[in-house]
Amino acid sequence: MKKVLFLLTAVSGLFLASCKNQDVTPDTSLDEVFSSMASSAARTAAVNDTVTKGKCKGNLTSIDAATLPSSITTYINKNYAGAAIKFAGKDEKGQFVVGLSLNGVNTGLLFDAKGVFIEKLQRYETKAKLTEVAISALPASVSAYVKANYAGYAIKRAGSDADGNLIVGLDNGTGHKVLKFTSAGVFKEELQIPPHGKGQGGPGGPKPNGGH
Repeated sequence: MKKVLFLLTAVSGLFLASCKNQDVTPDTSLDEVFSSMASSAARTAAVNDTVTKGKCKGNLTSIDAATLPSSITTYINKNYAGAAIKFAGKDEKGQFVVGLSLNGVNTGLLFDAKGVFIEKLQRYETKAKLTEVAISALPASVSAYVKANYAGYAIKRAGSDADGNLIVGLDNGTGHKVLKFTSAGVFKEELQIPPHGKGQGGPGGPKPNGGH
């Protein structure tokens, strides 16, 4: 089966993920996979935000939240106590973009290469969301695409992002995959599933202290 690199932004193509697609083993629960899908929405929101596009340079590469400078985690602990880090990335100038979730509110922050706060991302709060969708409510074209291109896989979870794209989780008994479709059910791309509990928030993920 052909592997497809995950494009962090389908519009401009300016920012590319730095790692390849991967299966998540059956030891990872479907809830964890869906949590990773939500993290993908957070990642995309951070990369596509107007602040990120306007003030970051080149590729925005995902990084482990535990590697963030202590000045960043100190800022987060002081101003967003109890928040979970959903996404952390770094551009070619060394600037950091961090996506947080606190009490259901999503916040994106931009820091310079020394970890000094610059500003909040403008549209992150509304874009970094993933709403669960019933499998029975998916367009028939989604199931048809999965059947034709992912033999042996079954749709187990689905959601929609803030732009109306459908995010679909698949399982074949030995691994999971996540696909993105338009709201009409047209295939867009295969997404990389962030490793659960490494560099992401949610159950088992690092908190804003990032281990510092």
